[in-house]
Amino acid sequence: MTKQNFGLIGLAVMGENLALNVESRGFSVAVYNRTAAKTDEFMAKRAPGKNIVATKTLAEFVEALERPRRILVMVQAGKAVDAVIDQLKPMLDPDDMIIDGGNSLYDDTERRTKDLEAAGLGFVGMGISGGEEGALNGASMMPGGTLAAYKELEPILTKIAAQVDDGPCVTFIGPGGAGHYVKMVHNGIEYGDMQLIAEAYDLLKNVGGLDGKQLQEVFAEWNTTDELNSFLIEITANIFKYIDPETKEPLVEVIMDAAGQKGTGRWTVMSALELGVSIPTIIAAVNARIMSSYKAERVRASQELTGPSGKYEGDTQEFVNKVRDALYCSKICSYAQGMALLSAASKSYNYDLDLSEISRIWKGGCIIRAGFLDKIKTAFKDDPALPNLLLAPEFKQSILDRQSAWREVLATASTLGIAVPAFSASLDYFDSYRRERLPQNLTQAQRDYFGAHTYERTDKPRGEFFHTEWTQIPE
Repeated sequence: MTKQNFGLIGLAVMGENLALNVESRGFSVAVYNRTAAKTDEFMAKRAPGKNIVATKTLAEFVEALERPRRILVMVQAGKAVDAVIDQLKPMLDPDDMIIDGGNSLYDDTERRTKDLEAAGLGFVGMGISGGEEGALNGASMMPGGTLAAYKELEPILTKIAAQVDDGPCVTFIGPGGAGHYVKMVHNGIEYGDMQLIAEAYDLLKNVGGLDGKQLQEVFAEWNTTDELNSFLIEITANIFKYIDPETKEPLVEVIMDAAGQKGTGRWTVMSALELGVSIPTIIAAVNARIMSSYKAERVRASQELTGPSGKYEGDTQEFVNKVRDALYCSKICSYAQGMALLSAASKSYNYDLDLSEISRIWKGGCIIRAGFLDKIKTAFKDDPALPNLLLAPEFKQSILDRQSAWREVLATASTLGIAVPAFSASLDYFDSYRRERLPQNLTQAQRDYFGAHTYERTDKPRGEFFHTEWTQIPE
C-alpha cells in the first residue's frame, strides 16, 4: 500500500480544513479522529476524490504514513494533546515528528519538546491563525522548535500558508515554545483590536446616533484607508449588513452582549505581569469581556445606578472622523504593547525573535492581518532594537497628528457616560510613556515608609539605594 505524505489527527473545523489544504497542495494525507463517525462524515461530505486516506485506529493511522512520519495534531489544548502524544509515542520511530497546531500554552510546549526530543522524536509547537477560511485557503503559521525540524516541514508549510507580496505567511519563530508564545501574543493583540472596534461601534451608535446602514458604510469606508484596512474592520462592515430574518433588524443588535474567551488573552496578561511589561489595552480588553459576562448584574445595576447620557451635538461626520483617528491611535498602542511583550519574552526565554519577520507573516491569513502591519515590519527592519513602536518615526507622527481628536473622543465619551476602557488604556499608555516623570516617586516613598523597601534618588547614580526613617523628621 502506498504510504501517505502527511498525517492529521483531529477533524474539528480547523483539522478538516487543514487536511483539505494540505491535499490541495499536492500532498497525500492520512486522517484520524477519535470518533470514527466524524471521520466517516468528513470523508463522505468533503473528501470524495481527494488523496486522503481515512483510518479507524491510531495504529492504522501510523502505519499509513511514510517515514519519517509528519503528524499534525489538531485537538483541544491541554490534557487532550498530552493524551494523544502518550498514545502515539510507543508507535513512532526515531526522527518521526509530531506538530501541535492547537492553542497550547507555551510552557506545555517547552515540556513536550524536551520530553519528545529526549525520546529521539521531533516536536514542533505551531500557532495557526486564520480560522476556518485560513485553514482551508492559507493561514498564518508560527512554528517553534528546532530549525532542523522546521526545515523538514518547510516544503509543506510554505505551500499551505497564506501568500502575501513578500512571501508565504510562515517562518521559523524560535526554539521550544516560541511559536505558541507568539501565537498567544497574537491573540492578545486580537483581543485589544476587537475591543477597540467594539468601543468605536458603541460611540458611533450611542453617541453619534448612527443606524445599522450608516455603521456599515462607515466601517466599509474605513477599510479602504491605509490606517484601518484590516480583516477585523472588513468583517465588522459585513456584520452590519446581515439582517435577522425574525426581527428584520441587524442581527448584531439581537446578539447577547456577553463575550466568551478561550484563555489566550488571559495567558497574555499573566505572561506580561510575570515579565513586567505594560499591556494596559490588552488587559482592558480581557476585563471588558469579563465585565460583559455579568449580564444579570448589569441589568439590575442599570435600573439603580444613574449617570449622564445624550448624543453628540456637533457635526456627525466630524465626530465619525475623530473616532476613526482615536481608533487608529489606540490600535497603534495595542500593537506596540504586544510587540514590546514579544521583545521582552525573546530576551527572557532566549527565543531570538525577529519582530520584523513576525509582523510580515501576520500580513495575511491571520485574524489581525492589516495593511499597517507592513509599516510595523518596516519599522523593526529599519531598527531591530526599536524599544517601542511609538518611537518609530511614522507611528510617532501618526499619533502626534491625531492626538487632539483622540483626546476629544475620550472626553466626549466620559461626559456622556460611555465606557471606553481600551481607548482610555491606550491613551493612558501613550501619556505615561511620553512623560519624563511619573508620580511613582510618591509610591516609592510610601513603600519605604511602611516596609523599608528603599528608593533611588534623582541626584544620585542609578543602582544606589536609600532608606529614610520617615517619622524622624530632621530639624
